[in-house]
Amino acid sequence: MNRFKTPFALLCVIHTLLGLERTAEAQIETASHVIMPQSRGFSLRPGQPAVQVERVVAAIRIVEKTARTQLDVFLQNPGSVPAEAVLLLPIPGDAVVSEFLFEGGAAEATAELLRKEEARRIYDQIVAKVRDPALLEFAGYNLIRSSLFPVPAGGRQRIRVAYEQILEADGNRVDYCLPRSESLDRRVPWNVTVEVQSNHPISMLYSPTHDLRTIEKQSGRAVLTTKEAAATSPGAFRFSYLLERNGVSASLLAYPDPTVGGGYFLLLAGLPAEAGQDRTHLKREVTVVVDRSGSMAGEKMDQALAAVQQVLEGLEDGEAFNIIDYSSTVNSFSAAPVIKDRDQMLKARTYLSLIRPGGGTNIHDALLAALRQPPTGGQLPIVLFLTDGLPTIGRTLETDIRALLEQGNPHKRRVFTFGVGEDVNAPLLDRLAELSRATSTYVLEGEDVEVKVAQVFKRLYGPVLAEPALATLDGDGQSSTRLVRELMPITLPDLYEGDELVLLGQYTSEDPVTFQLTGNFLGTQRTFSFPFEFSRASIKNAFVPRLWAGRKIAFLVDQIRQAGGFIAGQPRSTGEVLAGDPRLRELTDEVLRLSTKFGILTEYTSFLAREGTNLDDLAALKLTCETLIDNRAVHARSGKSSVNQALNFNEQKAQARLKYDNNYLDEDLNRVQIDNVQQVCDRAFFKRGTRWIDSRLVAGQGAPEIDQVIEFGSEAHRELVRSFVLQGRQGVLSLSGEILIPFENKNLLIKNSYNR
Repeated sequence: MNRFKTPFALLCVIHTLLGLERTAEAQIETASHVIMPQSRGFSLRPGQPAVQVERVVAAIRIVEKTARTQLDVFLQNPGSVPAEAVLLLPIPGDAVVSEFLFEGGAAEATAELLRKEEARRIYDQIVAKVRDPALLEFAGYNLIRSSLFPVPAGGRQRIRVAYEQILEADGNRVDYCLPRSESLDRRVPWNVTVEVQSNHPISMLYSPTHDLRTIEKQSGRAVLTTKEAAATSPGAFRFSYLLERNGVSASLLAYPDPTVGGGYFLLLAGLPAEAGQDRTHLKREVTVVVDRSGSMAGEKMDQALAAVQQVLEGLEDGEAFNIIDYSSTVNSFSAAPVIKDRDQMLKARTYLSLIRPGGGTNIHDALLAALRQPPTGGQLPIVLFLTDGLPTIGRTLETDIRALLEQGNPHKRRVFTFGVGEDVNAPLLDRLAELSRATSTYVLEGEDVEVKVAQVFKRLYGPVLAEPALATLDGDGQSSTRLVRELMPITLPDLYEGDELVLLGQYTSEDPVTFQLTGNFLGTQRTFSFPFEFSRASIKNAFVPRLWAGRKIAFLVDQIRQAGGFIAGQPRSTGEVLAGDPRLRELTDEVLRLSTKFGILTEYTSFLAREGTNLDDLAALKLTCETLIDNRAVHARSGKSSVNQALNFNEQKAQARLKYDNNYLDEDLNRVQIDNVQQVCDRAFFKRGTRWIDSRLVAGQGAPEIDQVIEFGSEAHRELVRSFVLQGRQGVLSLSGEILIPFENKNLLIKNSYNR
């Protein structure tokens, strides 16, 4: 870190209300620029370009529920004159300023803490000056306001501000939130590092908003940082950690929504911090099934055999293994899995060295050989199944191969599938994995088979909880199936060392509920009980229904993809979609409904974001959605256009973090982002021209009527802002341009005069 040019000076003063108001107003009148790192810079002088926020580096240190947040804000002044700027920093709760400094020649650096009532006057004053609604997003927060500081003409400035707060805890879960703008217009990189220290072991680390990379993880200490792609993700940075409580730990986040009965919930479950230190209780039986058809000749075959070798070497002595290789015929190393030791490994290496590619692809019989093996007692049975092509020998129908696993897997083997290249039946590989509590992986052109297999196998190290099952009990301790519904995922996955369980669903009432999780925990059958109160649901957890909807859409689309195994290839009449099956049309209608309600778009509903799409014509929207799903999900069974769908499906079905920009892979495997569908607070908006339309007014039977027009800055507008602040939804009024929104049984058109 570079040294600052001037000595550090800190002054945090809480004025009397009258004195604070005069001081704050005087500072704003003197300043030429206002900087809000969570949003951007604002110029208070007509014709002067605003100071730019180049990047922000956030260092968060949490020690026993006390958090210190340090922000280094890097600014750039594109103007030809120096900028006298004031920093405004929205902060949550009862935070206390602990540090403020900047570079430059000012005599004194001061920072004042304004409670949200005083902060509102500052917001109102600036909003009136710049005629920009962006500041309204933070109107309900406390505020740190700095003294004036200079940003030199054409130069740069760095500011450091730090504050401390006591974090809220819900049982054994501790939550942290760093307010930031949800606007997709904001692309300023925020590099966030989180350090957690606790006297109790940490079971789980989770962010519903940003993808994090773990740098260090010990029993009572962890260090994480945002991944490169997450640096420009919008929205508040939310982070939770779960403390260990006798085995599996769990916590609940809930969002109230009477339209579905009670609302939505997210159940977090974490494994013991030290579970990986004792791996002798639950061993693995691993069968590697490798494709040796003629199309595997060359580098693919070499990589595949190296992958098998690496898997076998990675097994512990005492664990079991087998090798099955197939082309037109099926061969195997042994009739049943053998226990790994030095002698068996020498034989396995010799066996691998003799495998040669040639012939067709008999997927059905290779899978049959893997599933029918006698099991190894007391070990978790795993199959790693590699193929680079479509079935060409034996029983080749997709439905027959799928039925084999559905009906002929008596030992409950987990089938982890690997599609090598693009000429694979992706829906089939996805289904084989999904049915057996496993995952599917795709090795694309230019990728290494050995590396991809190794990544999956590494995750399978140290099985902790196998065959988990969930039950719900009412307040009297009686089992009930009426307390929760629409669980995603439907079948809980096995949990390995380092895994986390994120379960989403709907709850039907605020009655107490106990979740009972049962499974093979480190070799012993155990039951863990977690009592919760849905009455603590909050709209602050708006990410919960969005995550649920994303997974539900993935589930619905996959149901259609799997039905395509029966439909694909059948002749169609001109204009006929989904083979005329009303059951599949019901699924596409639900995909469309959820996509519009939550503003969650995929490759099948991205047309909703096109400027020319008429959002008021429900029949046309349904037809377009059906046609896209029919052409893609039903009839694209192999090739790049099938693999891209599989990659999107795997990402979305396990989604545990928000995707504000609705990004997905297109048919050419390029990443696509959508910027004119905006999620703000617990609402979604579609942009048409300069107007944002609330998703609740989309996909109707005609254009919604406008009951009242509200001008930006008017008394009616200020009253509306006050109402939304009380609800915690003021962010929906911060969108640029016009906003069409339902409110208290009226459709309001808010005419923001500024369009950034």
